[in-house]
Amino acid sequence: MCGNNMSVPLLADAVTVSGAERETAAVIFLHGLGDTGHSWADALSSIRLPYVKYICPHAPRIPVTLNMKMVMPSWFDLMGLTPDAPEDEAGIKKAAESIKAIIEHEMKNGIPPNRIILGGFSQGGALSLYTALTCQHQLAGIVALSCWLPLHKAFPQAANNGVNKDIAILQCHGERDPMIPVQFGALTAEKLKSVVTPSKVQFKTYPGVMHSSCPQEMMAVKEFIEKLLPRI
Repeated sequence: MCGNNMSVPLLADAVTVSGAERETAAVIFLHGLGDTGHSWADALSSIRLPYVKYICPHAPRIPVTLNMKMVMPSWFDLMGLTPDAPEDEAGIKKAAESIKAIIEHEMKNGIPPNRIILGGFSQGGALSLYTALTCQHQLAGIVALSCWLPLHKAFPQAANNGVNKDIAILQCHGERDPMIPVQFGALTAEKLKSVVTPSKVQFKTYPGVMHSSCPQEMMAVKEFIEKLLPRI
């Protein structure tokens, strides 16, 4: 069965890395501020599994307060990068709905939600956490790289009836990240343990790594995806 991509705006021009064989699982991965889906499609291609489809949408271009209102790809507006900075609540919720539409589209095309991993880097990782934890479908897992939990004060109450109470979360962070300090990542990991089963949260840090990924981190991501999305 073929779904109509046009009904899901983000899917119309998303970068999709198709499986080399029948696709039985999907990874939806969201890029960081100012980036596009292309860079992560390339990174994920290097660790791809042949039965998994990788979808890397592009964020809409909007003015970003943090960057003097410059227009750039951004999932929602950012006012600051500290735990107590004001947040674009309406923008975060709207962005989460647009990602949930991609999940629904994949479900209509025959991939069950428990065979879908949602992930992202930096702002994209933040959105993947918020979206998965407020999603009404039980997903396989979350890959959260160099990021934080948006609207963290709303949790655990905001977690949709605990549908994803047992979701597996792989959180990774560079120890020398100047943008989102590793301490913010550690606070996020502690917060996540109040939302999901604590043993399901893995927080890995990488010495010397700044606000970026590294080969060791990508291997951890690959192992996480292989474990949660085995061949069927």
